[in-house]
Amino acid sequence: MKLSTKQLVQTALLLAICIASQYFKNVSVYITGPIVNTTIIIAVLAVGLWSGLLISIIAPITAFFFTGSPIMAAIPLMFPAVMAGNAVLAVCTWYFQNKLNFKWKLPVGLAVGSVLKAAFMGIVIVLIILPIFGGNIASHLPKPEALPKVLATAKVTFSITQLITSLIGSVLAYLIWIPLKKYLKNGEN
Repeated sequence: MKLSTKQLVQTALLLAICIASQYFKNVSVYITGPIVNTTIIIAVLAVGLWSGLLISIIAPITAFFFTGSPIMAAIPLMFPAVMAGNAVLAVCTWYFQNKLNFKWKLPVGLAVGSVLKAAFMGIVIVLIILPIFGGNIASHLPKPEALPKVLATAKVTFSITQLITSLIGSVLAYLIWIPLKKYLKNGEN
């Protein structure tokens, strides 16, 4: 699919918002996570699926550069897993908005996308990747004896926290989308 210059600029602006939010990751994942999810959703709704997928792929990479996560450094397989989790949210948003026809399709799609994203990441990261490769993290920690606590935190971060931040991001995106949709529609006329 070919993206227009306008779509590239819109995607770049949303990506800039996403990247700017990642500076707050060390403050709270409950600030950064919802903003990242919001930008993915708004990208899908306002620009198109490819825009949301592009942000889904780039966001984990830029987040790593800002936070230097020892988990991501020790287990590079985490990158595609997080990218795919973000993509699940993007695809669900697009599918419900564009392929289904019922009154509350977008809110339902956002909720389903949030649950599926968290479930995907919980299964792939928490149940598969961390048990197999979790020991690799110890060499990236200042205190290797902290490994059990780091793994316990990672299990919550890549499941329950993903669900919460995705749901918060969905609510924010929905509230932003209501007036934005009208503005974009008026701009086309």
